[in-house]
Amino acid sequence: MLNRWDDAEAARWAELGDLGEITYGSRLVGADPALVLHGGGNTSVKGHSTDAWGEPVPTLWVKGSGWDLATIELPGFAPLRLEPVRRLAELAELSDTEMVNQLRIHLLDASAPNPSVEAILHALLPHRAVLHSHADAVLALTNTADGDARVRDLWGDRAVVVPYVMPGFDLARRCADEWQAQAHDGTEAMVLLNHGIFTFGETTRQAYDSMIDRISEAEQCLADAGVTSFSPAADDRAARGGFPDVAPKGEAAARLNRAWAHYGETGDDNLPQELWGSTDAGALAAGAVEAVAELRAAISDAAGVPMLLRAVHDERAEAFCARDDLASVACRGPSTPDHIIRTKQFPMVGRDVAAFVEGYCAYFERNCARHADGGSPSSHGSHNGGAAHASLIMLDPAPRVVLEPELGLWTAGRRAADCDIAADIYLHTIDVINAAETLGGYVALGESDLFDVEYWELEQAKLARAGAPAALTGQVALVTGAASGIGRAAAAALAAAGAAVVGIDVDPAITYDDDSGGRPPALHGSAWLGIRADVTDPDAMTAAVAGAVERFGGIDIVVAAAGIFGPSAPLGDLATEDGLVTAWQQTFDINVSGAANTLAAAHRVLRHSPTGGRVVIVGSKNVPAPGKGAAAYSASKAALTQLARVAALEWAPDGITVNVVHPDGVFDTGLWSDELIAERAASYGLTPEQYRRRNLLGRELVSADVGALIAQMCGPAFAHTTGAQIPQDGGSDRTI
Repeated sequence: MLNRWDDAEAARWAELGDLGEITYGSRLVGADPALVLHGGGNTSVKGHSTDAWGEPVPTLWVKGSGWDLATIELPGFAPLRLEPVRRLAELAELSDTEMVNQLRIHLLDASAPNPSVEAILHALLPHRAVLHSHADAVLALTNTADGDARVRDLWGDRAVVVPYVMPGFDLARRCADEWQAQAHDGTEAMVLLNHGIFTFGETTRQAYDSMIDRISEAEQCLADAGVTSFSPAADDRAARGGFPDVAPKGEAAARLNRAWAHYGETGDDNLPQELWGSTDAGALAAGAVEAVAELRAAISDAAGVPMLLRAVHDERAEAFCARDDLASVACRGPSTPDHIIRTKQFPMVGRDVAAFVEGYCAYFERNCARHADGGSPSSHGSHNGGAAHASLIMLDPAPRVVLEPELGLWTAGRRAADCDIAADIYLHTIDVINAAETLGGYVALGESDLFDVEYWELEQAKLARAGAPAALTGQVALVTGAASGIGRAAAAALAAAGAAVVGIDVDPAITYDDDSGGRPPALHGSAWLGIRADVTDPDAMTAAVAGAVERFGGIDIVVAAAGIFGPSAPLGDLATEDGLVTAWQQTFDINVSGAANTLAAAHRVLRHSPTGGRVVIVGSKNVPAPGKGAAAYSASKAALTQLARVAALEWAPDGITVNVVHPDGVFDTGLWSDELIAERAASYGLTPEQYRRRNLLGRELVSADVGALIAQMCGPAFAHTTGAQIPQDGGSDRTI
C-alpha cells in the first residue's frame, strides 16, 4: 500500500496545531476505500486546550459522529476532557445511551458533534495519535476460520489481538484488559477480529506510517497465499492515478453521447454499430429493462416505501455473480458489522423478494427477544407479516444488495447516495470474500452478533428521531427539455422534492458534470443523470429509458417539456415558403412526436412504478386561447393536449395519471427572445413590458413557477387526478 504522506502538505496542516495534524492524517486514511468506507473508521489526538480560566486541560480530540474521514475538517473532531473519559472505563457497566450522554457531559465545546462511540477506547490507548480503519486486507485475514491464528502468525506479539466485541463501552473495557495483558514497548498495532485495526504513535505521521506498514504486511501475506487482489501492485489505487469510480453512469447514456459526438464530428446519421451498440435498450437487454422495473417494484413493496435500484458494472461483480457457490459465500454476513446498516446482513441472491422478506422476518423474530429491555418503543407495527417486537422497531425487510446471475449486481436504497454507498461497500466485500475463500473459507460473525449491531440501541434511537423524508424520496423522474427553461425548472423542483432525476436534451451541456450548463446544484451528483438524446428519435428515447432504469431502477414520473415555438407567421404564408413549411413540420416533430416517443418508450417501465406513474405534459395557454401568427405552435400544443387525453384514458388501468399544465408566456425560457417578444407584443398593440404582464393578475410568469406546479402535480396532492388541464396564466379573460 502506497504511503501518500506529503511533508509539505502536512506542514501546512500542522500550522493549525494538533487538530490540523490529525485532520490531515485522517483525510489520508479516509481517502483510501481499502481502509475505510463512507463514515467508517475513527481517529484521535491527545493534547491540551485552555479553559475559561486560562488553565490547560488535557484533551482528547476524537472524530465526531456523522463526519467522514475523507472530508473531515477541524470542527469534525469532538474535544473531550481526557481524564474523565478515561475514568469511564473503570465503571462495571454502562449502557451505550448513557455512554453517549457521559461523553457529551465531558465535551469542552457544547456545539461539537457527538464523539465517536469508541472515544473511551481512544482515551485508554497510551499514545498521542490513534488511527482506526476497517482495512480490507486485515478483514480478509481475520474473517476466516483460523483468523486469530493468522493474525498472530503474521504479527506475533507486535499486535494486541482482541476477539470480536460489539463497538461501545464493552469493547473499550475488553480492549483495556487485552492491552494490559498483551501490550509492551514493541506493540505496533491492535487488531480487532472481524472489525479492523488500530495503529498509533506520538505523532500522526508515526501512526499513519504504522498503518500503511501493517496493511502492506497484510497484503504481502495474502499475496504469498495466492491472493492477488490485495497485492500492492493490484490494490494501490493512488499509484494508478486515483480511486476507481464505482458509480458509472448508464451505459445507455454513454452510447448516446458517443453517437452524438460522432454526428458532431462527421455529420453522419448512419452511426457505426460499435459506437451505437444495441438500439433496443442500451446496456440492458430489452427484457431486462422491464425485469428490473418489476424487481424494483417488489423491493419497494417489501420496504413499504419507493426505493431506487442501480446497476453496478464491475468485472469483480460479474465474476462473483457467476460463482457456482454464490448463494453460499454471499450469505455468510458482511466483512465488518459496521456495514450491516448499509447492506443488511446478507444480499438477496436471485429475484425472490418474498422469500428474502420471509427470511428477514424470521431472523428478526429469532433475535428480538434478547432486546426486550432495549431499543425504542415501536409505533410502526410490522412489515409484510413480520411482527414488531414491543421493544424494537423492526427495520424494513427489503434487500439492499441483489446478486442475480443474469442481471448482475444491483443495490437498493431510498436515495441514490444510499445505492452508491451499498455498491461501494459490497465491491469491497467481494474482495474480502474472495481473498478469505482463497485462504480456506470466508467466515463472518454469527447471526446474533450481526443482529446486535443492526438493532443497536443507538441506531434505534436515531431511527425514532428521524424526520419524514421529502415527498418524492425514492422516486425517479424523467424530464425532457431539461437543459433549460421549464424543463430545467421542473427537474430542479422535482429534485428538491427528493426525486432522482434523469434529464433528456439535445444540448450537450445536459451531460456535463460541472455547472457550465447553468443547471442548479440539485441537478448534479448521484441523484442526477443527464442523457443527450433527441426526442424525435424513437430509438434514442428507448435507449434513454434503459439508461434511467440502469441508473435508478425504474421511472415514476415523466415530464414532457421539450418544445419549440416554431414559425411566427400568418397562416397564409405557411404554405408558400419552403422554410416555413419545414419549420411547421419541425414544430410538430418536437412538440408532438417527441412527446409521443417519450411516452411510448417510458410506458413499459412507468406501469411498474411502486407509487403509480405520473405524467405531466407541458401544454400552453394557446390551446384554449390561440394567438395570431402562432399557428404551428398553437396547433402542435393542441395536438399534444389531445395526445395527453388519450394517454389518460389508456393508462388509467395501470394506475398512471396524465395531466397537462397550460402556462402562458414564460419569458425566461429558450422559446423566447427579445425579438420574438417584441414581435408578439406588436401583434397585440402592446409594449414588450405590457405583453409580459398581459394577464388579469398583471404578473410575469417564470419557469420556476411552472416547475413548482409540475412538482406538485407529481406529488400526493394530485394522486386522484388524471386527464386534467391546469392553467397557469395569471388569469385570462379569453379563457375565464
